[in-house]
Amino acid sequence: MDQESRFQETPGDADKPGGSALARGVHILQAFSVDAPALTARDLMTATGLPKPTLFRLVTTLTELGLLRYEEADGRFMPAPGLARLAAPLLARTPIRQLAFSPMQALADRVCAQVSLGLGLGLDLVFIELAQSKDCVTVRPAMGSHISLSRTASGRAYLAALPTEQAQRYIDSVREADAAQGAWLAERMQETRADLAERGFCVSHGDLQRQLEAVAVPLRGAGSADEIYVFACTVPSFELKPGQLLEEVGPRLATLARSIEAALGAPPTLGA
Repeated sequence: MDQESRFQETPGDADKPGGSALARGVHILQAFSVDAPALTARDLMTATGLPKPTLFRLVTTLTELGLLRYEEADGRFMPAPGLARLAAPLLARTPIRQLAFSPMQALADRVCAQVSLGLGLGLDLVFIELAQSKDCVTVRPAMGSHISLSRTASGRAYLAALPTEQAQRYIDSVREADAAQGAWLAERMQETRADLAERGFCVSHGDLQRQLEAVAVPLRGAGSADEIYVFACTVPSFELKPGQLLEEVGPRLATLARSIEAALGAPPTLGA
């Protein structure tokens, strides 16, 4: 298990192995990820803590509902198209994706970068849109994949937009698991809040991958105070001119975020 996974709170943990059938079924679905798109029954029992009879009863129901499918050839379960139907209403009610994509692509092309949009709720932040220059060599994350809260500009911008008590609980959980990592994150969060207040964006200098530089801006949704979006621009360090990240890329991303929030009628961007 990687370091970030140990620090991340997982929705539904309180429900395993007890709880309702619905909670257990959701926990089974949460066991799948971009890195683990297909799992055996043994994998699912390990991930959920459910006994074999309960697990098989629930995966049978999920399969019948079209949310999982089973491949007999390799004995693995995997998400089925029914899950995409469940996600469709969420994506349909996020007009920010349609508003933002063209300016995201224009910025990506201008600075040879990857520009992403994340959506968060609680301690869960995922990619929902991405634009990338054809010349940018950065690996494209899968839509719906999770964003590190501690080691990315996006994640720290998101933590800064959360209620102070909630963000502090996350930092404390990191510190309890690893004192040095917790101290590092607390220091980065001080820098993040200062950057957002002074510049309107925060930065990451190779915290997740050494060769990548990034800036990020959080944006509250217009429909719900609990929904927070994060725009980020990631640029390979070898593509950047001296000072370009802070003097051009960050300000352009902040301007993009402000234009989108104005179009949505959303509350002012944190730090703007």
